[in-house]
Amino acid sequence: MPPSLSQSAAEHLDELVLPFVRQDFTTLADDATVEQALASIRSQGVGERVVYFYVVNAAKQLVGVVPTRRLLTTPLDSRLVDIMIRNVVAIPATATVMDACECFAIHKFFAFPILDAARHVVGVADVGLFTNQVFDVAEREQMDEVFEAIGFRVTQVRDASPGRAFRIRFPWLVTTLISGTFCALLASAYELTLAKSLVLTFFLTMILGLNESVSIQSMTMTIQALRSLTPTRRWYLQAFRREAGTALLLGLACGVIVLIISCVWRGPDLAAVVVGVTIFLTLCVACLAGLSVPTILHALKLDPKIAAGPLTLALTDIIALLLYFNLAKFLL
Repeated sequence: MPPSLSQSAAEHLDELVLPFVRQDFTTLADDATVEQALASIRSQGVGERVVYFYVVNAAKQLVGVVPTRRLLTTPLDSRLVDIMIRNVVAIPATATVMDACECFAIHKFFAFPILDAARHVVGVADVGLFTNQVFDVAEREQMDEVFEAIGFRVTQVRDASPGRAFRIRFPWLVTTLISGTFCALLASAYELTLAKSLVLTFFLTMILGLNESVSIQSMTMTIQALRSLTPTRRWYLQAFRREAGTALLLGLACGVIVLIISCVWRGPDLAAVVVGVTIFLTLCVACLAGLSVPTILHALKLDPKIAAGPLTLALTDIIALLLYFNLAKFLL
């Protein structure tokens, strides 16, 4: 199982495979000829995705398997017992989803029979089980990480009552409320500065949006790294240098693009310089905050997956506005 899968995903793969198998399979008698087998198939019908036909003896026990191609290309008077593959790889009914997925990965077959204790075929696991279960689990893990980034685990609230869901989710929204209120107060404190150039207001949403996007990117990569290693001062300094280089490139690229947009749209002036320089500086801060906040929380024995998202966004928004308004006040 990929190391990124969490304990909850592992528990899902530990479920019994039997509820996930197909029941539309066809068994054939071992003493039948190919012609009789084809007639039996026509009368019984076949499932949607039949790849192999399973051969059973008089006691309905599995004794072999005949691939579809071999059944269609063998003379009609041939007996199944002579053309079947006797060494059948089967999965016991007591196996888990993980066991079945390992069989697909190891043997590379398209389907496996599921046998009970008496070697009776009770179902067929086809390759769809492997793709659906493994990749669905990975997708659920990615979605869980998205929700963890904004402050809660999906498993906490999936079956929770409205009151419990409120208690889990509301504290993290308080962080956003506090930071949003502080940002509003900041904007009102620099009202005269904003009044000097309306273009500053036009680009305010873009600055905050870029800032939050970059901080979340950096934070997500840091949390992934913290899963597989114990952070040390040396690791942090190396990561800081790497992130600083990335931040400079991201800030420079986005800052220049927005500066050009502002100059083309409103004409070249100091307001365009303020917007471009602010984006450069705030993206640098956002990258470093996305690295530092999860690392600090991890060092404090707190869960960075839950707390880092709201704290990082609040911190980067406040710093971005302070840089934006003070730079505008100084230059305009």
